[in-house]
Amino acid sequence: MDENQTKVVREFILAGFSQTQSIETGLFVLFLLFYVSTWVGNVLIMVTVVYDNHLNSSPMYFLLGNLSFLDLCYSTVTTPKLLADFLDNEKLIPYGQCIVQLFFLHVVGAAEMFLLTVMAYDRYVAICRPLHYTTIMSRGLCCVLVAASWMGGFVHSTVQTILTARLPFCGPNQVDNFFCDVPPVIKLACADTFVIELLMVSNSGLISTSSFVVLVSSYATILVKIRSKEGRRKALSTCGSHLMVVTLFFGPCIFIYARPFSTFSVDKMVSVLYNVITPMLNPLIYTLRNKEVKSAMRKLWDRSGLTWKKQET
Repeated sequence: MDENQTKVVREFILAGFSQTQSIETGLFVLFLLFYVSTWVGNVLIMVTVVYDNHLNSSPMYFLLGNLSFLDLCYSTVTTPKLLADFLDNEKLIPYGQCIVQLFFLHVVGAAEMFLLTVMAYDRYVAICRPLHYTTIMSRGLCCVLVAASWMGGFVHSTVQTILTARLPFCGPNQVDNFFCDVPPVIKLACADTFVIELLMVSNSGLISTSSFVVLVSSYATILVKIRSKEGRRKALSTCGSHLMVVTLFFGPCIFIYARPFSTFSVDKMVSVLYNVITPMLNPLIYTLRNKEVKSAMRKLWDRSGLTWKKQET
């Protein structure tokens, strides 16, 4: 029997971005700023939604708070390991940790796709059926939809992880990315993965593409149903931030997962977009284009300032 066929891979090497230490150090500082900004922005949104009575009672902002939590989870699955690898020349990840990272990446990623679809439905009801909005989008239904998003992500990721973990790995062990994901990992398997690749593309690719189509269709339906120019302007203002988030998140995901698992030189940069950049930009997109959130943040800031002054006196 060939020696390679008896070898069992116990750890993978992540390719990273560069082998030059000075470049790695510069990237470490840059991505650390991205990660800190992600935490500050998303935590600020979550705290604002929780402590502002008006936002807390609104289904839209309840869902927004959950989206911020998902963004934190999504970024944390990959970025801390990436930051550590910038300072480590070897960039090793044990096989078990690689599978765990892959699992949670797809749990949170798919849950965010489903939640963005729920948020599009929320906007449809709010704009097209405003008189029935609070009745339809009750707190109970919102909680069920959020739980269903997480459950959908769990089921999706379980399928992906089981198919990947069952493959034998006995040869090359360098993952051509900065984290463990299905496409680059199964390329290293010592087996014919054609059928598994088709199953995974139909799974991840179908979820990302169909969710994107549903989202765009829902926003198009909103604009068609609104006749007045003023109403259309308000709808565009309300849905504009959602469309920006959808484009930034779903575009790279469709590029990566809705095609056969072939490697392109731009894959790493595309992965940076939906793993690092989008979770950081979401708070900026929602706050800069939303007067209610900015007003609530100012009130929260003023309240905390007054509390601090009282404690000093």
